[in-house]
Amino acid sequence: MASNNAAQPVTEKVNLLGKTLPELEAFFVEGLGEKKFRAAQIMKWMHHKGADSFEQMTDLSKGLREKLLACAEIKPPKVVLEDISTDGTRKWVLEVGTGSHVEAVLIPVGDNRRTLCVSSQVGCSLDCSFCSTGKQGFQRNLTPAEIIGQVWVAQKSFGPRKDTKNRPVTNVVMMGMGEPLMNYRPAVDAMKIMLDDNGYGLSKRRVTLSTSGLVPQIDQLGDEVDVSLAISLHAPTDELRNELVPINRKYPIHELLDACKRYLKKCGDSRDITIEYTLIAGVNDQLEHATKLAALLKQLPCKINLIPFNPFPGSDYQRPSRNQVMRFQACLHEQGYSAPIRTTRGDDIDAACGQLVGRVQDKTRRSARYAEQSLIQVQQVDPEQHPSV
Repeated sequence: MASNNAAQPVTEKVNLLGKTLPELEAFFVEGLGEKKFRAAQIMKWMHHKGADSFEQMTDLSKGLREKLLACAEIKPPKVVLEDISTDGTRKWVLEVGTGSHVEAVLIPVGDNRRTLCVSSQVGCSLDCSFCSTGKQGFQRNLTPAEIIGQVWVAQKSFGPRKDTKNRPVTNVVMMGMGEPLMNYRPAVDAMKIMLDDNGYGLSKRRVTLSTSGLVPQIDQLGDEVDVSLAISLHAPTDELRNELVPINRKYPIHELLDACKRYLKKCGDSRDITIEYTLIAGVNDQLEHATKLAALLKQLPCKINLIPFNPFPGSDYQRPSRNQVMRFQACLHEQGYSAPIRTTRGDDIDAACGQLVGRVQDKTRRSARYAEQSLIQVQQVDPEQHPSV
């Protein structure tokens, strides 16, 4: 006879932090038998007021709070480190699962603008040659709660929102660790929460997704949510881009730019694509590259963000001189392009573009391969020429 004292299976609690409004409505109506309006109510508590406990929600009945405590939770990523740069840039290292960390960076611009750079994966599933995140390998995709949780952490650090205009985070860019379109559904759901008035109420022009160029997902994105789009291009020819951004071998430049044009058509407004171009000394920073880039983008409404390469340990690439960056910019200006040079921010806390690394339990062995290559290079150095080795 089976014992009546057999252990009952533990039901995992639902993390409400990453739920969109329709998902929360279904949770309350179908799952708890509650009224639909509870979804918006809970969203505002979580995202407007930074609540992480149902006990804080004083306008809910005691019975509903007890019901929620039994089956749900509000669980943001755990902050293991917060660092502040001399220029005001703030970086959070966040624990996502056992032993893995991602990073989020908040960049202040003037008195009224704060842009949060958000991660979408633990590590990165791509391997762009100039990015330190890619050298760490890849573990897994982040959940919607882990993505939107980065916004939650940044906003909560400033205290509760006092009104709809008081936004500690005014802009969000999906430009942190990972390729967001390789984690499509969680990234899109998180952005929907960013745009929802019950969430963070951001304008679609103030939420930007940056991609290395996954063409099918760009087309899908245009059917779901028309946020601003940034393309990590970094080269004016397929031959060079194949080396810098390996996904180009699957989706070459002409296919990528065609997808961008289709995306703009779906947006239906006078918006530009942002082209991100990291300038690497002697690799893609010559005037011939600028001339080819100007010709390549002639039919695409765009602006070009020029990003001087930010060095990191283990990379052989170098940052170009300021004069070379200015010459490259001047060439684009002569062709009629807006080409601002991105100011390096937070490099004293390793928070600059391309420097985010976190801590990744690499499933790809990519990080081990790079470490082995670096060791071989060190062992091949002539000790008489380099006595410090």
